[in-house]
Amino acid sequence: MIKTKLIQQDDRDGLHRDEQVARARQQVRNLIGDLLMECAEAGDLRADIAPDELASYCLHALTAARGLPSKAAVRRLVAVTLAGLRHPAP
Repeated sequence: MIKTKLIQQDDRDGLHRDEQVARARQQVRNLIGDLLMECAEAGDLRADIAPDELASYCLHALTAARGLPSKAAVRRLVAVTLAGLRHPAP
C-alpha cells in the first residue's frame, strides 16, 4: 500500500516536472522567436522563413551540442547555426 502511494506520488511529481519543462521550453522558443523577428524586421536576418520556425531550427541544432565530442565542434555548430540565420546569398 505504501509502495503504491509512493509510486503514484512519483508519477504526479514527474508529470508536474514534465509540464514545467514543456512550459520553460515554450518560453525559450517564444523568446528566441521574438528576438529573431525583431532582427528580421531590422533587416539583420533572413526574412524568408517565419521566426518561430527559425527558432525551432536553432533550438534543435543547439540541443545537439550536448552530444558533440569537443568545444571546437560546439563552436562549429554555433557558427553553422548563425550562418543559417543570415540573408541567403543572391
